[in-house]
Amino acid sequence: MKKHITDKITGISYTLVGDVYIPNLVSTDTNYEIGCWGRKHKEYIKQYKPAFYTTLLTQCKLNSYLADIEQQAQDLFLRLVKDLAEKENVTEELKSTDMMLWVQKMNNIRNRATEIVNAELIYAFEMKNTKSNQY
Repeated sequence: MKKHITDKITGISYTLVGDVYIPNLVSTDTNYEIGCWGRKHKEYIKQYKPAFYTTLLTQCKLNSYLADIEQQAQDLFLRLVKDLAEKENVTEELKSTDMMLWVQKMNNIRNRATEIVNAELIYAFEMKNTKSNQY
């Protein structure tokens, strides 16, 4: 028996493993950069929503879904940091006059923004809040 064959009708190639030919499937869902938010969400759905994770994986839509979550989380995080800094009057003027206070306030704001993003996007699973309902 040949080690590799290709079906002329479908164009799918197969590799002989033992006595069975296994299809050589290649994911086309690879041109996305997944950051920390996407990786956190991936681990969450992998552990707590395995059927959804497997569906995305088998339909070659996992990376595009995670890239979308990454973009939404990054946008939300940046908007929250900006809005909270404006609301609490954390400005460049404060930075130039009292740098330690500015660092403390900005760290506090970033931590709160991170918690909000985690609660609303990363560790929450509501199809209506994401574009995932198309998957």
